[in-house]
Amino acid sequence: MSAVLTDVILPEQAGTLYGLFRERVKRSPQHPAYRNYSSKTKSWYDVTWQQVATQVARWQDALAQEQLEPGDRVAINLKNCKEWVIFDQAAMGLGLIVVPLYPDDRPDNVAYILQDADVKLLFLQNAAQWKRLEPSLTEEHRLQRVIINNQDDDKLTGPAVYAKQWLPDNWGVLQEWDTEPHNLASIIYTSGTTGRPKGVMLSHYNMLSVASGALQFFDVFPSDVFLSFLPLSHTLERTAGYYLPIMAGATVAYARGIPQLAEDMQTIKPSLMIAVPRIFERIYNRLQSQLVTKSVIAKGLFKITAALGWARFQHQQGRGWWRPGFLMWPMLEKLIASKVQERMGGNIRIIVSGGAALSPQISKLFIGLGICLLQGYGLTETSPIISFNSPDHNDPASVGRAIPGVAVMVGGNDELLVRGPGNMLGYWNNHKATAQTIDARGWLHTGDQARISDDGYIYITGRIKDILVLSNGEKVPPGDIESAILMDDIFEQALVLGEGKAYLSALLVLHSDHWFGLAKEHGLDGFDHASLNNKALHNDVVQRLRKLLHEFPAYARIRRVTLTLHPWTVEDDLMTPTMKIKRPKVIAHHQSDINKMYS
Repeated sequence: MSAVLTDVILPEQAGTLYGLFRERVKRSPQHPAYRNYSSKTKSWYDVTWQQVATQVARWQDALAQEQLEPGDRVAINLKNCKEWVIFDQAAMGLGLIVVPLYPDDRPDNVAYILQDADVKLLFLQNAAQWKRLEPSLTEEHRLQRVIINNQDDDKLTGPAVYAKQWLPDNWGVLQEWDTEPHNLASIIYTSGTTGRPKGVMLSHYNMLSVASGALQFFDVFPSDVFLSFLPLSHTLERTAGYYLPIMAGATVAYARGIPQLAEDMQTIKPSLMIAVPRIFERIYNRLQSQLVTKSVIAKGLFKITAALGWARFQHQQGRGWWRPGFLMWPMLEKLIASKVQERMGGNIRIIVSGGAALSPQISKLFIGLGICLLQGYGLTETSPIISFNSPDHNDPASVGRAIPGVAVMVGGNDELLVRGPGNMLGYWNNHKATAQTIDARGWLHTGDQARISDDGYIYITGRIKDILVLSNGEKVPPGDIESAILMDDIFEQALVLGEGKAYLSALLVLHSDHWFGLAKEHGLDGFDHASLNNKALHNDVVQRLRKLLHEFPAYARIRRVTLTLHPWTVEDDLMTPTMKIKRPKVIAHHQSDINKMYS
């Protein structure tokens, strides 16, 4: 390990995630740990590791008064902030099991998780969250305490109390508690193809080993600043954007939110970021729309810069020849590429993309503009990182090579199988699902089809489980949504789309018996095929779908539709003899319509 990396804490030195935190406080007490924005002062401020440790001790004293036992579950539903870390470390330092929740999740879904995990204590952002959640709670819930982070004038009900009143004025020092690294640290709920979410059980060693493995692929220094905006309930952000920076001694700045992300990048000037493809799609689309207004010369220079930068990258990776045009790169970088880099703060060394597949077109543009964009792959069930590209060995068409300690192989049906220290302990209270995912030899079945090159690069080629992964990383089971749509008898058939896209769309076959009545309601000619493209009709159908899908998460809403009166049949080779829709053939049949929905 190089001299500049001697401050990295190894898993065996940390032991547990709480041990990792205590070791970092010991090594770097006065180094900035977290950068936060104060809405009161309208400014950013830093807290040191020692200051964080002081607050962790305060929270531990407060938690100790709640009569909780080691192994009890406590949940957190908070946007990214230093309090997330303080609660997490305070809880783990008392032997409690942390259950992270998504801030935007539906109250009934949160209520299910709280009941399934038998959560005793819950930490919420504000009183409004509690008001939305409380009606969904039943006598089967055993919540003893609800802590509200943001103080306001609302009177609280039930077991809820504001953190300001709950925390002690005087407190002691960090607890000495420790446990075996392989013991349960957290239960993270992930949605499956059908039914309720499953609780993925991860140990301290699961997440420590993965964070350490990722550090073998790229360097992180104490001088680095991460910009954190993916929810900490997302396992990628938690492992790579929270525990990994502790391991390396880097600083984490918490973005105010996605709407302010561009401004925060300018202010914070981060050197590392972890993102999902949706972020790059937004920047890419913004660049493309701005190019439209530029002169022919400006457009040409931009295209030349991106193309030359990509060719230069390929040469550096050993996949292309040197070209005389590379001599122009310093000038083109200064004129064009640096302008894009400045929009991201001007100090970016590495951007990690994960959670969903990144479009090759978008990847090629960012890399061509001189940005080190690395794509990885993993599952919540693997803590989550399985593979990674590195700056010196980066094939954007792949998801990289397996991190140290992780073995991968291609099994039956070309399924990617994984065995390594990040593999989960199992699903909480669900032995059947655990046995279906991890076989008797310890191989975890990813559900993704893949091929592995001779030099170890993994290429995801398909999906065994029929799950759509949106560009923001959210996973959507189309079959469940299609079944819900068909509850309305105006729809005869439905096919939900959205793989790698920012939103869902649907191909809908209208029932001929209902079409003319629907057309009449909108003042349309039912015999005119063009009526199916009427904008008001489409808006009405989208609203109808919203009501049908109200039980699904917000990201599972249908935003665009294509309407047709021609059913998919066995005769057209669009259905099987057992009346199952042939998705690839229907998609190919309607490709032009699909292109319009995502244009």
